[in-house]
Amino acid sequence: MSRRCVITGKGVMTGNNVSHAQNKTRRRFLPNVQETSLYSEALGKMIRVKVSASGMRTIDHKGGLDAYLISTAKTKLDESLRPYKEQVEKAIAAKKA
Repeated sequence: MSRRCVITGKGVMTGNNVSHAQNKTRRRFLPNVQETSLYSEALGKMIRVKVSASGMRTIDHKGGLDAYLISTAKTKLDESLRPYKEQVEKAIAAKKA
């Protein structure tokens, strides 16, 4: 299970625990990644994604999952979200027509 956010790209970082005596031992800093379902209004279904807390705020700031997918360039999206971007664009175009 990879600990990487599909929205922000945040992943595991490494560093040191430093004691009062300045002893240094290696440690890992884990991102707050949760597997959650986000609702796509254009597709009318839930999409399962691994997203960090800051990634959830990003989606809310953009106006929802559909708005985030449309406003983000295909090259900047995670590979798992690219097919959803195409589906959302087709669904919105079909609604307008």
